[in-house]
Amino acid sequence: MTSMALTGCDALAADGGIVHIRATTRDDVAALARLYADASPESLRLRFFATPSRSVIASEVERLVRAPGPEHGAMVAQVAGDVVGVASYERATEDDLRAEFAVFVAGPHRGRGIGTLLLEHLAAHARQHGIVELTGEVLPGNFRMLRVAKDLTGRTRTRLMDGVVDVDVATTTDETALLAADARDRAAERAALRPLLAPRSVAVVGAGRRPGGIGHETLRALVEGGFTGPIYPVNPGADAIAGLRAWPSLAQVPAPVDLVVVAVPGDAVREVLVEAGRAGARAAVILSSGFGESGTGGRAAQAELVRIARAHGIRLVGPNCLGIVNTAPDVRLNACFAPTASPPGGLGVASQSGAVGIALLAQAARTGCGISTFVSLGNKADISGNDLLAYWYDDPATRAVALYLESFGNPRKFARLVRALGRRKPVLAVKSGRSAAGQRAGASHTAAAAAPDVAVDALFAQAGVVRVDNLGELLDTARLLTEQPLPAGDRLAIVGNAGGVNVLAADAAEAAGLRVPAPSQQLRERLARAAAGAAALDNPLDLGAGATPAAFAATVEAVAASGEADAVLLVVAATRANDVPAVLAQVTPVLDRHEALTATVVVIGTSDSPAALGVRRVPVYDLPERAVRALAHAAGYARWRRSPLGARPTLSDVDSVGARAVVHAALAGGGGWQPYPRIADILGRYGIPVLASVEAASAGAAVEAASTMGYPVVLKAADPALVHKSDIGAVHIGLDEPAAVRSAYRAIAAAVGKPDPRVLVQPQAVGQVELVAGIVHDPLFGSLVMLGLGGVYTDLLGDRAFRLVPMTDLDAGRMWRSLRAAPLLTGYRGAPPADTAAVEDLVLRLGRLAEDLPEIAELDLNPVMVGSDGAVAVDAKLRLAPAGIEPDATLRGLRQPE
Repeated sequence: MTSMALTGCDALAADGGIVHIRATTRDDVAALARLYADASPESLRLRFFATPSRSVIASEVERLVRAPGPEHGAMVAQVAGDVVGVASYERATEDDLRAEFAVFVAGPHRGRGIGTLLLEHLAAHARQHGIVELTGEVLPGNFRMLRVAKDLTGRTRTRLMDGVVDVDVATTTDETALLAADARDRAAERAALRPLLAPRSVAVVGAGRRPGGIGHETLRALVEGGFTGPIYPVNPGADAIAGLRAWPSLAQVPAPVDLVVVAVPGDAVREVLVEAGRAGARAAVILSSGFGESGTGGRAAQAELVRIARAHGIRLVGPNCLGIVNTAPDVRLNACFAPTASPPGGLGVASQSGAVGIALLAQAARTGCGISTFVSLGNKADISGNDLLAYWYDDPATRAVALYLESFGNPRKFARLVRALGRRKPVLAVKSGRSAAGQRAGASHTAAAAAPDVAVDALFAQAGVVRVDNLGELLDTARLLTEQPLPAGDRLAIVGNAGGVNVLAADAAEAAGLRVPAPSQQLRERLARAAAGAAALDNPLDLGAGATPAAFAATVEAVAASGEADAVLLVVAATRANDVPAVLAQVTPVLDRHEALTATVVVIGTSDSPAALGVRRVPVYDLPERAVRALAHAAGYARWRRSPLGARPTLSDVDSVGARAVVHAALAGGGGWQPYPRIADILGRYGIPVLASVEAASAGAAVEAASTMGYPVVLKAADPALVHKSDIGAVHIGLDEPAAVRSAYRAIAAAVGKPDPRVLVQPQAVGQVELVAGIVHDPLFGSLVMLGLGGVYTDLLGDRAFRLVPMTDLDAGRMWRSLRAAPLLTGYRGAPPADTAAVEDLVLRLGRLAEDLPEIAELDLNPVMVGSDGAVAVDAKLRLAPAGIEPDATLRGLRQPE
């Protein structure tokens, strides 16, 4: 059994309650006996098919607490320390692919999804031991158990035989299982976070009497924000604070409290949290510092807070955070000590940094970007960005999401959650760590190219996250995405009265990937009538410095009605000869009428322009570049959202079992860089074409191998640790006779400094294009697959693309099309097109190899020769290393105390 199963993990029940799942031990005998003793006769009949005797119960308990092994696994669910459910499986032999399962949940806890949680973890454990299917017998009246099995995955079979329903549950993961798990996760997270973000009552513990303190100011923010429920200041030394009656302790608060805001010194937080648990609180925001950010002792204290919270069913934000905000009119929660109140709107915000949160809220207020919810994550001891993504998925008040992240707790879960959310509403992110200081060295081209930020970029690209460079760009884009329709394409019309600014806007648009197409003759004729004094009837359209409000309105109407633009950018420059407020007043109803057209406005030369125009709240910017960047991000997101997600590819001729055996044998021998024959063996089991080769340890052996395979041949050093072989003279091509082979062998010996080096003899490969492909394993993000321009140009041009696994059947095509060298594959300057289908097949097989065998730390195929009839790897380097325990994609667990 894995270490995770033995130590256990916390997860959410369907109602948001916290459940602890772990393996059974001998210490559970009494608790399990009590679980069955407290059960109703009907529950016992449904589980045992008859009323069980004491001896039957005792025998069952003994079975459940047996030490785990290949044929047996059992797990319990605990709530507040009490065992409330158990699940187990048994199989006949270690080689059996099927096992019989059973699940039992205490009566008061049925309907909470605990049985499904237990079965999820049981299936994951069974899968790790080679079990592909769990089978069980269920009485027809046991509707809850039938629902548990059905909820786990869509690949559940049931059949009625002899008055008993046979249930078969597949343990292998697929898209259906992941989607089902994510749907359950989102529902549970929403229930769990409701007491936090929409509490019925709030207590502030540590609310000081004097202004200026964190507790006092947070209390005032709650009062001034108009929180719709009761607020209870807790301070043993005060009778009233901020006009509210104060209470000496949480125990003396006269009504239930959903949310506790903690603003006491760090060493007093533990006691407050225990008291909050006893009072029945469901959520806590810990503003206090001195925990995970302050070293080893602080991390231990923080972990203890999480354990206390989980034991009492409390979800935590922080510690060391700024607070939380929910601007919904029926909540109006401002439990935050930021100096700026958040205007209501459609943007959900999570910030890992309090200072960044303060800057973001202040800038949002200045620009009129409305906030739906704001959460300062602080140390992320419990609640993280992943929890909030699940909550925002079904939150009608949140139309877009903005994230400031410094780290990922579970990047693979983040990728699934954010991709699902991105199909409904845009997600924007500022991720720190773009600098070259984060680059890492590697002994292969793939590893050297895969700096930490590359993994983040790949994750964001696959999940549709809009990545921006700074907070200003984030809010500029958020204002557009929360209020405006998505652009239907990338055509931008620019209309303004400032020729130079119009040109700057056009330059910025084309640099950002937008098109500024010339108008059709029909539109030119309409524009000539609408703007008779225009300097030029083109795009951008310069109306002239003295353009009237009526001319602005008529021109925008003509462009909007033409169908020739997917977005319009209106530039209004203030002069002594025009009336900016009048221009905006005339243009506003036009923009409101064309509500399906994405629109932005730039006003320059005045400091009192509005933040937005009209009913549809068209955003107003002070510089054209800001508006254009926002439009480009919106167009890119819309393009991702329109594109199909793809599906898991179906690959033939994959021997994953055999490849795993080869890898495990190699790791048993120490792992590290592998010899070419073993590399070819592993790749061959995944159908990845590798050029045939013969290893030789002398000039004579090399000549013999070359004569056997036929000239011309290639000779190269066989040392698996060499990266740039050609740079040091360790590769010789076009050898067409024995003398050339002998000469090349001597040259390689001199290059590598060995008298009798081992070399590879290969037939001369021919191809139109040289690519590089490979794999690198990241301990946080999982494995990445790389594809790029190969050969000697790999490092020089850096033309490459990355994808995280698992890959879809569309990812490979998107990878090669994103390369600057892509025209070389499609028939550049009259050359015949290369076999791009073979390239895609190669990349998808690398993706499946990386997914199945995370022990592949680095793999380089360079070059991959691509011709009109296929692709083949000419050279390969592979390093194996233990990968540790990989997170199970189907398990729904909370962050574990560190």
